[in-house]
Amino acid sequence: MLNIEDPRKIDTTPALLRLGFRPFFLLAAVWALIAIPLWLTAWFYPQYAPFNQQFFATVVPLWWHPHEMLFGFAMAVVAGFLLTASKNWTNQPALTGAKLAAVVGLWAGARLTLLLPLPLWVPASLDVAFLLVVAGKLAQVMLRVRQWRNIVFPILLVVAAAVNLLSYWALANHNLSLSLQIWLGMIWWLALLITIMGGRVIPFFTAARLQLQRKPDLPWVEWTLPPLLLLLLINAVWPFMSLPVKGLVLLTAGVLQLIRCSRWYPLKTRKEPLLWSLHLSYWLLPVTLILMAYHVGDPLLERQLLHLFAIGTMASICLSMISRVSLGHTGRNIYDGPNMAPAFLALAAASLVRAVLPLLSPANTTGWLWTAATLWCLAFAWFVWHYWRLLASPRIDGRSG
Repeated sequence: MLNIEDPRKIDTTPALLRLGFRPFFLLAAVWALIAIPLWLTAWFYPQYAPFNQQFFATVVPLWWHPHEMLFGFAMAVVAGFLLTASKNWTNQPALTGAKLAAVVGLWAGARLTLLLPLPLWVPASLDVAFLLVVAGKLAQVMLRVRQWRNIVFPILLVVAAAVNLLSYWALANHNLSLSLQIWLGMIWWLALLITIMGGRVIPFFTAARLQLQRKPDLPWVEWTLPPLLLLLLINAVWPFMSLPVKGLVLLTAGVLQLIRCSRWYPLKTRKEPLLWSLHLSYWLLPVTLILMAYHVGDPLLERQLLHLFAIGTMASICLSMISRVSLGHTGRNIYDGPNMAPAFLALAAASLVRAVLPLLSPANTTGWLWTAATLWCLAFAWFVWHYWRLLASPRIDGRSG
């Protein structure tokens, strides 16, 4: 069914609320700018942090930082992307206007109430409701047109909602061990999501832009990777693998990821920041997997190396995708927008400074953390500076969305 728009119909919805990518991409970047300096201030200089003592004692920084990067920043990008993409996938109406504002309010409310001296059930309820509402909307439009290929996305969001609720339970019961398991599980959840989405969009974008023949997928790679990452996810929350088995799963997944992304013409993308940034980000996923396999018996090193994925892959792919989608869905030429190369390079450098340099020079860890945070903030400040007007303005071609 074609989605034909009537050009005579004037859309009176505020531009920022016309599609999910607009508020969620902008707020994700703004939250990235706020959360990291806030976390480091609370950790190193609690006397200057805006948290009151009751909050600081209850919502411990070791819990708040990963939670807000995973369920705050990353989930905002995921929600904005899926709410926007599902309209294209299904030709069904998307969330807009007041309904979209309500969903954004759930996300923002969870971020705010978590900083206030309120019972934990308040932010927990808002946070879980946000994920379930997005999952429900996606499931609704996909079931309506029987689009089974993409039904995995609302399922993944329901899983994320359950894990998020479990994370609040762990905090309420001061169970730091369970919290660490949950954060690791969500890292593999995001790795699985990036593997699925990245395998679709990165080779497609590359072949289309460079006018190359896309190489066919290798079924034995495509069908093996998701179960391996799912095993790592399950093992993170309910450990059942021996170290040798875990190391083998990590190594196998890393090698298969390398085989996969090496077929996407990565070296031909060097002149296009919106392409090479996606490739560079994805390549750091197999690098992380292989390095973690090598250090499988050292949990401290494993947690340190996870930042290579969290910043170098997760955050960097988020930044690259929100830059690209924001141009395309506002009617602009994707490859004729702001120069985002400095931001992409800053974030890649931040991943190395945060994950690698503390291992090489542990005595200077505090300095490396602040350096990585500065690079991170520069990257997202660059996006906000260049994109906020674009996201808050109507499409330049006059269409809705």
